[in-house]
Amino acid sequence: MQLQDILYSQGFGTRRVCAGLVQHGWVETARLGQGASFSPCTDASLEFDTADLRLRIQGVEWQYHAKAYVMLHKPAGTECSQKPSTYPSIYTLLPAPLRQRPCKSAIQGVQAVGRLDQDTTGLLLLSDDGQFIHRMSSPKKHVPKIYRVRAKHPVDELQIAKLLEGVVLDDDPKPVRAAACTFVDSHSLDLTLTEGKYHQVKRMLAAVGNRVEQLHRSRIGALDLPSDLAPGQWRWLSDEDLLRLTSVP
Repeated sequence: MQLQDILYSQGFGTRRVCAGLVQHGWVETARLGQGASFSPCTDASLEFDTADLRLRIQGVEWQYHAKAYVMLHKPAGTECSQKPSTYPSIYTLLPAPLRQRPCKSAIQGVQAVGRLDQDTTGLLLLSDDGQFIHRMSSPKKHVPKIYRVRAKHPVDELQIAKLLEGVVLDDDPKPVRAAACTFVDSHSLDLTLTEGKYHQVKRMLAAVGNRVEQLHRSRIGALDLPSDLAPGQWRWLSDEDLLRLTSVP
């Protein structure tokens, strides 16, 4: 693949912009596992094998990824929207190339796999792979998501039993059940859901006579939010991470 096309695929601008980056001497290349010895390149049409290719654009290192799969520790006070109404967008926490990656759809860049409310924190996946997004977010796939819920009032066994049995939300006569519900302490529980509805956890707690004070998503499928990933930080999913996610039946 030509270098200008590689840069374009990674979200560094139009092909003309990418060609200009190369021609100005602002692009260096290296191979993963070769001591990261970068060499400058000024020929935008030069062909490269993308396997294990590392780039350095204006001093910023970047590893080639044919598809983007990343995790974000979503902080409170952010919206999972490209056009937020009140709070800052989670997309502002990502580097420009991830937001500008070319896509076949009208929307550029990676997209959030489902949404979390503005005051909800925790694990959020983003990708530009439509099949992966569907696999992770479709209610038919039953991918479990675990939430740590801090309630306003004490949690009792009756409330947990009702959440497991199923509660009726105001817009759906079909009961919504928790796949699992574990008591943590007097005011906290871990709630596992396999589908996502608008404000679902908050409405389920309200249906059993309680109220959500804090909500944090700690796991998607078999993937836990890393303890060393601080709120607002992101990282690429590893091959092992993807395997954990996609191996969920």
